Amino acid sequence: MRKLFTILPLLCAVLFLTGTAVAQAPATAATSILIKGKVTDKNTKEALIGVTVMEVDADGRVLKGTTTDLNGQYVLKVTSLRSRINVSFIGYATFKDAINGRTTINVQLGASSNDLKEFKVSARATSSNGMISIPERKSTMAVSKINAKELEEMPASSIDQALQGHLSGVDITASSGDPGAAMSIRIRGVSSLSGNNNPLIIVDGMPYQTDIPSDFNFGTADEQGYAQLLNIAPADISEISVLKDAAATAIWGARAANGVLVITTKRGGIGKPAITYSFKGTMSKLPDPIPMLNGDQYSTLIPEAYINRMGSALNTSSVREFNYDPNDPYWYHNYSNNTNWIDAISRTGWIQDHTVSMNGGGEKARYYASLGYFSQTGTTVGTSLQRLNTRINLDYYISEKIKIFTSIAYTHTDQSRNYMSDKDGAIRGVAYLKMPNMSVFEYDEQGNITPNYFSPASNVQGQYSRIYNPVAMAKEAKYGVLGERIVPRFQLQYNIYKDVLRAIADVQFDIYNTKNTSFLPQIATGRPYTETVVNRAYDGDIDLFGVTSKLTVEYTPHFKNPKHELSSFLNIITDDGKSVNQEVMISNTASSLLVDPSAGGRTQNEELKATNGLSQTRSIGTAFTTQYGYDDRYMIMGSVRMDGSSRFGPNYRYGYFPSVGARWRLSGEQFMQRYNKKLDDLSFRASYGLSGQSPDKDYTFYNRYSTMPWSYMGESAVYPSTMELQNLRWQSVSIANLGLNASFLQGRFRVDAELYRKRTNDMYMPNLQVASQNGFTAVNMNVGTMDNQGWEIAIFTTPYKSKDWTVRFDLNLARNENVIRSISEFYPSTKGDVTALGTYMSLLQIDNPFGSFYGYRYKGVYKDADATVAKGESGKPIIGPNGEIIRMKFNYPNVDYTFQPGDAIYEDINHDGNINYMDVVYLGNSNPKLNGGFGPTINWKNKINITTFFNFRMNYDVVNATKMTTTNMYGFDNQSTAVLRRWRKEGDVTDMPRAVIGGAYNWLGSDRYVEDASYLRFRQFTVRYTFDSKQLSKLKMKSLNVYFTAENLFTLTKYTGQDPEVTDRGTDPFRVAMDNSMTPPSRNYVIGLMANF
Repeated sequence: MRKLFTILPLLCAVLFLTGTAVAQAPATAATSILIKGKVTDKNTKEALIGVTVMEVDADGRVLKGTTTDLNGQYVLKVTSLRSRINVSFIGYATFKDAINGRTTINVQLGASSNDLKEFKVSARATSSNGMISIPERKSTMAVSKINAKELEEMPASSIDQALQGHLSGVDITASSGDPGAAMSIRIRGVSSLSGNNNPLIIVDGMPYQTDIPSDFNFGTADEQGYAQLLNIAPADISEISVLKDAAATAIWGARAANGVLVITTKRGGIGKPAITYSFKGTMSKLPDPIPMLNGDQYSTLIPEAYINRMGSALNTSSVREFNYDPNDPYWYHNYSNNTNWIDAISRTGWIQDHTVSMNGGGEKARYYASLGYFSQTGTTVGTSLQRLNTRINLDYYISEKIKIFTSIAYTHTDQSRNYMSDKDGAIRGVAYLKMPNMSVFEYDEQGNITPNYFSPASNVQGQYSRIYNPVAMAKEAKYGVLGERIVPRFQLQYNIYKDVLRAIADVQFDIYNTKNTSFLPQIATGRPYTETVVNRAYDGDIDLFGVTSKLTVEYTPHFKNPKHELSSFLNIITDDGKSVNQEVMISNTASSLLVDPSAGGRTQNEELKATNGLSQTRSIGTAFTTQYGYDDRYMIMGSVRMDGSSRFGPNYRYGYFPSVGARWRLSGEQFMQRYNKKLDDLSFRASYGLSGQSPDKDYTFYNRYSTMPWSYMGESAVYPSTMELQNLRWQSVSIANLGLNASFLQGRFRVDAELYRKRTNDMYMPNLQVASQNGFTAVNMNVGTMDNQGWEIAIFTTPYKSKDWTVRFDLNLARNENVIRSISEFYPSTKGDVTALGTYMSLLQIDNPFGSFYGYRYKGVYKDADATVAKGESGKPIIGPNGEIIRMKFNYPNVDYTFQPGDAIYEDINHDGNINYMDVVYLGNSNPKLNGGFGPTINWKNKINITTFFNFRMNYDVVNATKMTTTNMYGFDNQSTAVLRRWRKEGDVTDMPRAVIGGAYNWLGSDRYVEDASYLRFRQFTVRYTFDSKQLSKLKMKSLNVYFTAENLFTLTKYTGQDPEVTDRGTDPFRVAMDNSMTPPSRNYVIGLMANF
């Protein structure tokens, strides 16, 4: 936080400049005077309607403005008769003249030197990689982009939430539905098994830091648990582009191997100050939860499960949670309930989002300033998010040679999360399993409910951290994330020679402070005050400071023959980052009111500690890019990038990554001119290139030393913890891309298609096992190759258009297939013991995809004793050596369990009568085969606009861990209503095994819990009404529109869990998509308005 105060003078200076930019005419101006006149066409003498008439001062700043009426007449109240008047209209040359005391000025506009055809060319869209802007028809890059206006009605705290399904080849999923939760962004699959796979974020041409240093655990939370784009207000964004192939990403070097997300913020335009206010109010409702047993049904299940295990009835005198004896009031009142724990921790969520902005300026200075406030109450009790943000963008046109662009953005975020919010022990998961016969609040002996939470130290279900009172945890335990971020940026453009040679210098500072605090009171756990999980206080603070500088030299010569076009760019970019962190955790504070570690407590075990750290990293990159075009038909681009990083040793500190791209505009050929009436553009593209990627951690090549967490005789041991790695190499990603762009009927039908193969070589792998006699058990090395290949298609159509109606339909599809091509023989290729209950085996197997998991095939339930007979390959019973009939067993001889009637049936692959690792098969993987989105937009007279949008993910597998824990009937946990169809007696035919407490093997890792989570979601329905501008002019308003949006109205899926949108989290190479009862996305209803003054 202290670093923020060091930049206050800088902030004050920028605010002063803003005041200068928006200042009105000098104090010497006379009293406001009306001038009037008429604007006509110079040749036809006809009146011109809608012509812009502006008063500007000597510096070119716009002071006042108006437009001509139906008769070409205008009336303008000017602030000074010493000002100038500018009159402009499309297709006409701009008229500029001094007022010189005149009160009537009639203007005749002549035709512009640029005819209509030339105007159309200059207005065409461009493709940008964040450094270079090139007309789309001449670009060799694979780029998808979207105008942020299409997303402004969505109730999103960060722009990536609103982007889901809108961009082909970009797969975006939420880690949970809690406020500020992280979004997983994958561009053309995963590039790394163990590193960060999120793309590089570029904001206004400069990299935007989104990674939390890997050595700071924020109380064991992983870095992907933090939202990537929470500090960028969606209302400030103008356009978003995604760079996907090497021709587009190569210029950004090592940090762009996962793709690049380019964000362009809004800037000021010429005109008098325009003020915009927008508001969104949202009500959020959770989808229906998994139906669970009530207290009565649960109290029937448990004794049955006990009898099936022990063969005798449950002794309720010792297991008093099921005694229900009114003469034992404590147990009777506190364990005779029908508590719906999910309902108890759920609520209606509310969002309010306010933004006010102002922009304008003149020919010399332009500005954009915004202030936003966002507040969200989560649908799970104890979760919320508040954000205050401001941005100021200033543009100064000092002369034809010199331009200055400055910006400063400040964001304050305050996020409240559940203390138990990660996948292990997540609060909603515990709420599903909590005994429904228990009370939320404690009853006294007279049967009166008290305000005290009922949190016994333990019961038959266990104790914290496996089980606890979810309501007490949600309301009383605290986990706060407080963020302060300020990003000032300065750019100087110098036109060295006649728009042929230009230099651009950028420098950006990034000051970011994040403070995490948490407190776990005794009432949330119920444990004795002497234990270290009681009154546990944590405080973690991290200060990040980054400086990024960039120098760009552009060379664009003008040839005598206009058919030749050449553009060359030299870029040098440096990045210096530093992080300082402190952590302290104590327990057993004297009171639950003492929530700060400074209050004092215990710090005497491995978890309770006080630590600090410092990390610093530097990188430099140089890129030379040139593009040549001939006759608007043939384009070729080449780029060479050199990267250097302090994360490597001297042997491989620098990497070199080339790329090349080409485009052929077939529609520009002479023989294609006959189709010009219907064909706007037809182009083919091809590119190939390399991008480098460095490790996520700093100091990877150093021999580092660490201290033991314990002490002996007051001293701690120091040991070498990492091996010096002089030969650690860059992980490289090569991308080959073929593209097609076609446009027909004046843009009413457009197709963009891509075919690609992306290969990751020298994959960076942590913890590669080595022989322990060298003093280490594992090192980090380059081992392995992985491929991603697929195709993408985006279709934009306007199937119907008339004077009053416009119907548009957009569709994008993307298919990606991931395959592991090689892996080191020393790297552990498997994880997970399939003989343990509820466990799957993850396997990194050549020619199989990443995220693959293996287990048994579930075939149903043994209905009777005859069904348990083992059968050979011929289908006949297996006979033992003594002539006895062999019955199916599990893991003989290690376990030697004989399956009983009512037990789960697993397929005996090798027909040996024994279910073991020989029967393990491939069950699926977590990579979607197809994803995308589509939807129509209907517009009537530019007054009523209806937008619908659907997004989908197809053919990906999820381990439904919630289904596993709520149907295993293995312990005293509550179960879902699905167990009401369980096997109870011989002859029952069902798919649900019997209930057995602590016995049987009915919930092994099998395809019983693996589900195809394909879904089609009605993502957005919006109706917007725009008021008539003539009516608004009486209210001094330029425009006003109001809208209603419904988000996530319904989801079509066969998935039986809470929600099918499940993603793999973390950096474990063996991770899979597993549903652990995180908060699902809510159904949102939004009312909003946008007013311009």
